[in-house]
Amino acid sequence: MQRKYLLPLFLLIQVIVLQVISFFPATVENYYSNGLYPKMANLWRMALGTIPFSFGDCVYGIVLFFALKWFWKKRKTWKLQWKNNGLQILSCLAVFYFFFHLCWGLNYCRQPLFEKLNIQRDYTDADFYAFTTKLIAKTNAIHHQLTTNDSVKVTFPYSQKEVFEMNINGYQNLALAYPIFEYDHLSVKKSLFSFPLTYMGFGGYLNPFTNEAQVNDMGPMYNFPTTTCHEMAHQLGYASESECNFIGFLASTKNDNLYFQYSGYSFALRYCLHNWKVRNPKILKELHKTIHPGILKNYQESEDFWRQYETFIETGFKIFYDNFLKFNQQKDGLESYSKFVNLMVNYYEGCEL
Repeated sequence: MQRKYLLPLFLLIQVIVLQVISFFPATVENYYSNGLYPKMANLWRMALGTIPFSFGDCVYGIVLFFALKWFWKKRKTWKLQWKNNGLQILSCLAVFYFFFHLCWGLNYCRQPLFEKLNIQRDYTDADFYAFTTKLIAKTNAIHHQLTTNDSVKVTFPYSQKEVFEMNINGYQNLALAYPIFEYDHLSVKKSLFSFPLTYMGFGGYLNPFTNEAQVNDMGPMYNFPTTTCHEMAHQLGYASESECNFIGFLASTKNDNLYFQYSGYSFALRYCLHNWKVRNPKILKELHKTIHPGILKNYQESEDFWRQYETFIETGFKIFYDNFLKFNQQKDGLESYSKFVNLMVNYYEGCEL
């Protein structure tokens, strides 16, 4: 077989092997997610955590430059050399695909958090309503402590750099109860691509090759701690978006700082309200009446921010990412972000927030 076919064939083999591996989550959990991966991740965070800028974003920028340069150079050869050009692209994808799964991507195949925390998957409307009312009461109470005026929105007093450092407190407290969430070697950066990320509709992402958590630095600050905690959860090897939402929520609400707790509880409440909008708009209307106007003003602040960046770019990218998640064992795609409500409701069943 000619060498030019080897890497494209390797890509096909990888896809097949990964589909097989997905049937053995316990093996992935033991030997990769709790074995090889933490060692690699900690090494990357130790090496790059102290660098004040995103090393991974710089690498992406260089790769993008050379990719565009290659496409420009080949622009006149596609009709005559489409086969060779296609094989070169598949070869690059094969290398990218291999290192993506070696460095982080195999976590898509690990055991669900439901099983590890022994949490039920299902809940009734009554359970959900009881949880939502408790969540509203808790968020209202913290909001009042911070503002002493129910009609005033929360204004976040800390810088983004301070948030990165202060988030460690929440993970430390969370790890006291659940050692699996222990976080070492901070490596969280403001993304150099925050502007395009905003047009894509995303608050951050994890660089799987450098294990740097990249956070969009343009959005409203009251939600910044939970967004950062979400990306830090990805660093711990949790690939599911619903699980990272849940872990990010827990790490924020376990923080000793009230502003961080407000970030977590208001984040969770917003997801619950969105679910009620789909389930029962009448109940949503009733619930809205019990929420402090200042909290709703924070929500409006977020809506106003994201609305000004809504374009076809966001729609197109989310279609791509939705299919990417489904291809990587996340059958709910982007809907998996809101599935963490299931985790919350059942985690707090019979307990106080």
